[in-house]
Amino acid sequence: MSASTQPAIDGWFATDGRAVDSGPDGRAVDSATDGRAVDSATDGSGDPYLIGGKCHECGTFVFPPRANNCPNPGCGGDELAQVPLSRRGTLWSYTENRYAPPPPYPSPDPFEPFAVAAVELADEGLIVLGKVVEGTLAADLTIGMQMELTTMPLYIDDDGTERIVYAWRIAQ
Repeated sequence: MSASTQPAIDGWFATDGRAVDSGPDGRAVDSATDGRAVDSATDGSGDPYLIGGKCHECGTFVFPPRANNCPNPGCGGDELAQVPLSRRGTLWSYTENRYAPPPPYPSPDPFEPFAVAAVELADEGLIVLGKVVEGTLAADLTIGMQMELTTMPLYIDDDGTERIVYAWRIAQ
C-alpha cells in the first residue's frame, strides 16, 4: 500500500507484504519493525488476506482477530495467536443492499446498490461477511460458488487518504 492508501479498519486484513506473527499483546508483529506491533501483514505473496485469531488450546479460529477469550464455549483458552486466514471460500449466503447507510458511515453520491456475501473460508470453516466488489450484484451470485478475497476502495478521508476494505469476488 502507498502512503495515501490505508485500511479502513486496522488489523482485520493485510496487503503490505509483512509476515504475520503474534506479539505479547496478541497484535501482529514483524521483524522489520523490531517486534513492534503492526496493523497489517501478509503471507509474503503481496495478496490480501484476512487476519484471524486461533486458540492455542483447542485450535478454534475467530474473525475479526482478538488476543484472548476463545470463542469456543467448551474451551477455557484465553490466548489466541494472530494467523493469516484462507483467501478462498464457498459462498454461503448473500444479499443486496439497496439503501445508503446512515451517517456517520460513508456512502457514494449518488448511491448505488451493492452485494454483501457470507463466505465460508476453505480451511477454517469460519463464515466471514463482506462487501462484494463493485459491478457484481446478487443476480450474479449463486450459493456454493467459489469466492476469493481482494480489496476495494471504500472512501477518501478528509486528509485525502484512500481507505480500503477487504471484499469478495467470484473466484478466477
